[in-house]
Amino acid sequence: MPTSSTSSLPNSRTESDGSAVVRVLSYNIRSMRDDTDALARVIAACAPDLVLVQEAPRFFRWRKKLARLARAADLVILSGGGTASGPALLCSLRATVESTEDVLLPLTPGLHRRGFATAVVRFGGARLGVLSCHLSLQSDERYAQGGMLLERLAGLGVEHAVAGGDLNERPGGRTFKRLAAALQDCWVARPWGGENTSTPGDPHQRIDALFATPGVEVLGCGVPLGLPGVTEEDLRAATDHLPVLAALKVPAAR
Repeated sequence: MPTSSTSSLPNSRTESDGSAVVRVLSYNIRSMRDDTDALARVIAACAPDLVLVQEAPRFFRWRKKLARLARAADLVILSGGGTASGPALLCSLRATVESTEDVLLPLTPGLHRRGFATAVVRFGGARLGVLSCHLSLQSDERYAQGGMLLERLAGLGVEHAVAGGDLNERPGGRTFKRLAAALQDCWVARPWGGENTSTPGDPHQRIDALFATPGVEVLGCGVPLGLPGVTEEDLRAATDHLPVLAALKVPAAR
């Protein structure tokens, strides 16, 4: 497995032509049931502009818990959480927010309620749609949710977008393939860092991913190993998934 540090991944910046380099992190945080200090250190070390969260707190005082995490990582809540049944979005103050929407997906009796956290944001002259998801454990429902994800992303009304989350499926699965056929699988487009995201103690499968629409340039994507100031113990203690970090160059809006 390749290793790296964030120094080899481009930093956030806005170009003179209005395009922007944006750092995007996707992370299943297991309802903040683990070491939240380690979790905040990992997120902050990635220096993200956007964080696509899965399994954000959903119940008692969930907003306060999520706000505490955002503050510790020098971020703010953008959307989602309990109102999206788990997915959430955090962002840096670099982002200008145009719109947000929390989406609850159809409920299958006996299965967990799922949702999307979505937003449209601007960085300089670049507009970017964003969607965080946590897809079903059940194969048929997961495949249907993959189609809903693509429809929702197209419905954001922007040329460029990024989607990601915990897919509960490996790249060979039909839902993963459905998404990768319509969008860029950022790890495949420009692998950087580590590949497998589950589990932190024994990373043996890639079930978390970031996808970008055509036209977005992927500058690097993968599990951020060797982060300055973050130990392997932090990555293992923070939650039961490893994060996925990408640097994306988003063209200026036309």
